[in-house]
Amino acid sequence: MVGQGVLRECLLDSDVGSVVTVVRRPTGKKHEKLKELIQPDLATLASLETQLTGFDACFFCAGVSALGMSEEEYTRMTYDLTLGVAKTLLRASPDMTFVYVSGAGTDSSEKGRMMWARVKGRTENALLSLPFRAAYMFRPGAIMPLHGIRSSTRWYNVMYAIIRPIYPLLRRAAPTMITTTDQLGRAMLAVARKGYATHVLEMSDINRLAV
Repeated sequence: MVGQGVLRECLLDSDVGSVVTVVRRPTGKKHEKLKELIQPDLATLASLETQLTGFDACFFCAGVSALGMSEEEYTRMTYDLTLGVAKTLLRASPDMTFVYVSGAGTDSSEKGRMMWARVKGRTENALLSLPFRAAYMFRPGAIMPLHGIRSSTRWYNVMYAIIRPIYPLLRRAAPTMITTTDQLGRAMLAVARKGYATHVLEMSDINRLAV
């Protein structure tokens, strides 16, 4: 869902010259600026490395829910996969900015009680230690999908359908608790262009950048 949102903003932005997406399945998306690379196993991008050179930024939006997962399995799908992609990109485009979509409540100490938060914190810390030009960790909370964008998680879509009628009220009442796929995409583009004062961005930072 986040990937769909940032892709839309990239394709709309006149400053973005080209976009390459790495996806597990064909999306059917067509655009003159877009090239789609199909890779069923995102943990191994070595075969695509020569096609991933010369890029200014990576927006890493892949992720899974920790619901029902063991820590070992969630670590493999979160930490191992993300670091594998990041290290491939570091070889292919070492001067890029790496933007990772993490989550509100992530535990940078890696010692908290919440398993998913520890694993996300470990992932963030490892990414920040890599010698990219810059790396930014985005920690969105609630994200409202716009323009027909849908989550791949069914119950998320049910929740969004319930929230949508009251979204304008929520936005006024708690502007730092909710964002949209548009705002998130614009904020990611903003840090890729100009950087930001902190490398870990909470919801207030994201919405401030998206103006």
